[in-house]
Amino acid sequence: MVRLPSRLWVEALIRRCEVAGASAFIVQKGDADRGDTLIKVARLDGTAAAYSPSTNLDGERVFRDLSVQGVGPDEASVDAYIQRARQRDSDLWVVEIEDRQGRHFLTEDIESE
Repeated sequence: MVRLPSRLWVEALIRRCEVAGASAFIVQKGDADRGDTLIKVARLDGTAAAYSPSTNLDGERVFRDLSVQGVGPDEASVDAYIQRARQRDSDLWVVEIEDRQGRHFLTEDIESE
């Protein structure tokens, strides 16, 4: 399966957010073609969620809800995780979405296990 370049995928995600009335911005730019993307959803009430890319058994791109790994729901916990991830991977894209409803706007499947 052909994967969109990371830059285009991030731009499309940000556009979906904006069309739906949420705000989204790039916290860190990664590799334009192949960088992974970490998503933070800030609910603007001190809580947040984080989603990390993965591949399922069929080879399809999915996102993992990191709350099952103990990341969040407090925003400080999510920010600490993101900071560690940024230090490990300089090609990582980090996108922050601000949405009171907590929507992530991902079109990929979300795994929560």
